[in-house]
Amino acid sequence: MIIDFRSDTVTKPSPAMIECMMKAPLGDDVFGEDPTINELESLTADMFGMESALFCPSGTMTNQIAIKAHTQPGDEVICDKLSHIYQYEGGGIAFNAGCSVKLIEGMRGMITAEDVSASINPDDVHKARTTLVSLENTSNRGGGSCYNFTEIQRIKEVCSKNNLKLHLDGARLFNAIVAKDETTKSYGEIFDSISVCLSKSLGCPVGSLLVGNKDFIKKARRIRKVFGGGMRQAGILAAAGIYALNNNIKRLAEDHKHAKMIAHELLNKPYTGHMLPVETNIIIFEVTGHYTATSLAKKLWDNNILVIPISPTQIRMVFHLDITAEMVKKTMEVIAHIN
Repeated sequence: MIIDFRSDTVTKPSPAMIECMMKAPLGDDVFGEDPTINELESLTADMFGMESALFCPSGTMTNQIAIKAHTQPGDEVICDKLSHIYQYEGGGIAFNAGCSVKLIEGMRGMITAEDVSASINPDDVHKARTTLVSLENTSNRGGGSCYNFTEIQRIKEVCSKNNLKLHLDGARLFNAIVAKDETTKSYGEIFDSISVCLSKSLGCPVGSLLVGNKDFIKKARRIRKVFGGGMRQAGILAAAGIYALNNNIKRLAEDHKHAKMIAHELLNKPYTGHMLPVETNIIIFEVTGHYTATSLAKKLWDNNILVIPISPTQIRMVFHLDITAEMVKKTMEVIAHIN
């Protein structure tokens, strides 16, 4: 039995999801004629109380489209230094949008309204024009950390006062919503655009959606075409997304419970140093003593438990719908015997 904690992207479609995919009515999405794509986009927009949505192959594409749509070359984007849009999207902010980035040293990947205010450039020809703020919820490198919604509201006030757009990289937004007992509609009222991923804890093989108003999504659709993201009979993928949104959100609480159980076991071990607070489905902990992150990861791999050293001193474990209670029990037994 292989127990794969490397990412929540490793999930396989369930038999029920595959059945929906195989039965999906199809058309040409570039012509706007794929009924399953249209249904998924409408469903997602309605969930957030927003006007429109756009299906894309990846969260990187939805984020990059949003940045491109909200900015002009030479503008500047404010985000935390751990943000996925900065760390893991191949320099796309510069390559695709021609923008610079103002990085904030936040707390576990999260920034404050005061941070944003202090990072806005003055109206000076020597400075890049600040136009966009991007938040990530949950924060991957922050260990699955969740924003306090009140702080998001305060950041929105700063953006509105300074005529800035506010984008949300919500790759794991549903984890935050479940953990904090929030609503999708509340997020739709705050953000100018939201990216949500289907291929992480929701268990889909492919896909993310970008949500916003009609004019924004019309612009985003043109950018998607330029990026090479126009798809044809993609309803076979969208059907998986419809199934996931209808069936796989509430169960995220199970992933959060499993993460806390294994975190508790790890904290009893001498090789576990500082661990980021475990709020959702991600554990990030420092490795100390006679192990390095790489050597401890190898020890776990030798026991068919797959994890990722994300730095010379840190290991990340991510929980998802393919991690069963039996796997959690086995992992805890292995950890208990590693000294």
